[in-house]
Amino acid sequence: MFDLFRRHFLDHFLDRDRGVGVSAYGAELIPEERADQIGGGQAQARLVVPTDARLRARVTLHGGAQVPVEGADVVLLDPEAQRVHDADEFLGLGISRTGGGPEGLAGLFKAALFHQVARVFDVGQRGRGEAEAQGKRAKKGHIGLLFALLGAPAVAQPITAEDFIAFDADQARIGQLLFYDKILSGNKNISCGTCHHHDLGGTDGLSLGIGEGGVGLGPERLPGDGPDAIRKRIPRNAPALWNLGHTDVRVMFHDGRLEPSEIYGNGFDSPAEEWLPVGLDSLLAAQAVFPMTSQAEMAGNIGENEVVGAIADRIDLGWPILAKRVRTIPEYGEMFVAAFDHIERPEEVTIVEIANALAAFIGTEWANYDSPYDDFLLHGTPLPDAAERGRQLFFGKANCAQCHNGPLFTDQDFHAVALPAFGPGRTRKWDPIPRDVGRMGATDDLEDAYRFRTPSLRNVTLTAPYGHNGAYAHLRDMVRHMADPLTARADWTLAQAALPDVPWLTEIDLVIQSDALEMDRQAAFLDVRPVALSDAEVEDIVAFLESLTGKTALERPLGTPETVPSGLPVD
Repeated sequence: MFDLFRRHFLDHFLDRDRGVGVSAYGAELIPEERADQIGGGQAQARLVVPTDARLRARVTLHGGAQVPVEGADVVLLDPEAQRVHDADEFLGLGISRTGGGPEGLAGLFKAALFHQVARVFDVGQRGRGEAEAQGKRAKKGHIGLLFALLGAPAVAQPITAEDFIAFDADQARIGQLLFYDKILSGNKNISCGTCHHHDLGGTDGLSLGIGEGGVGLGPERLPGDGPDAIRKRIPRNAPALWNLGHTDVRVMFHDGRLEPSEIYGNGFDSPAEEWLPVGLDSLLAAQAVFPMTSQAEMAGNIGENEVVGAIADRIDLGWPILAKRVRTIPEYGEMFVAAFDHIERPEEVTIVEIANALAAFIGTEWANYDSPYDDFLLHGTPLPDAAERGRQLFFGKANCAQCHNGPLFTDQDFHAVALPAFGPGRTRKWDPIPRDVGRMGATDDLEDAYRFRTPSLRNVTLTAPYGHNGAYAHLRDMVRHMADPLTARADWTLAQAALPDVPWLTEIDLVIQSDALEMDRQAAFLDVRPVALSDAEVEDIVAFLESLTGKTALERPLGTPETVPSGLPVD
């Protein structure tokens, strides 16, 4: 520590400025310039990182210029010119503005002639006002700054109850019943809870689910037979529900096809475009209506019921049919009148109230933030030795926190990680190849090809399999993949996934891998730099991920209802 201070002051008084360059994993975006070439021996704030999507994914977003340099994770420069010295790497973390940190501590750094220690994972919270975001950083970012001063790996931000949307408890009770009621599916044979069950950590335990037409639950779910047999697996892994009511959540689905926006005048940019009804209270409520429109998930096949027939005409036309089913059940009608101030008669209930009730349930039922890691953040409770080693790897050498950062352990951005391709793919009318192009399917931007949303890692041990298509049934295999994606992709076999044996589906599971050009395209899109990890280091990272599991994660407030008002069976 003394030597760091000594070298810093010598750098200052002897004017030993270092060269500053801008690069992403060694790919130069701006030619490196020596300090004496940058305006009188000082690094100027005009050195701004280009707005490149792949670079943004790797650099903390603050309001100022961002200059990654060798030996430091992130350097942010104030609008004023700043000298940059070797010693300013200060314990290997880098330098930056405090981003709303405590004034006294900021003053201390200025007095010591340090250019302020970087809090690498203090990510700007897009989707909120900048003033509110800075206030929250000031409130919660002090822990990260403290760890930076101590020379330890940076930490994610803690979560508290005030970080969640304040849903209504009576509406949540309605939502619980609707979540497990098959009345919301076209053929009345599947519910939200079938693929997001309490007993399976809010998922279904399958790599690619067996949706509408299947029988049973989780890994034991059967594909049906005869005319009711499923025609294809659900193209993507059932996403986890943990902490979706957190106010930081700003994008939904693996491809991000749902996000807040006023582009259509209803508050959201969604697959329903202008046909999404007005009045949905949250992003979570908007998300809740879309599984009902999917043939493979809940709607059923064309010709089987009036709901899917209406959806085939236009995406929003099935929702009124489902809403009528619900409100004409007396128990539901009475509950909606009691829980929603603007509903005076059951016949006024629409898909909007149904979605808001589902969101109230999901947003409160799966709020969980009492893990050993939360105790570590809030109370300084030490992690077990293996988990502590894993934490240091996670926030350090392994580079996991480049994308898995913030209170939810996700930057909510999109990255190509070269997961092995299999299954039916998420085909489009003009793109019938059985592949999944990820974010590009929502944006039609080639730059988004094969990029998928970073998942949250809270309670990740409860939500296997892993990856947008559930390519890995075991967490350690997913960690190994992320350390060296192309090697893991080449070595992957279907046995590493969790798929029920369905002969007529297995025949097409690997069809896409026979398309050599498509495989080359997918491998060419990669946003992950390989990291050499030993087996012991992989196990330590897994131990850290296990420390993100809430102590009460399996003790949900409402749980699975015994019965539902429709009288249909509950899975």
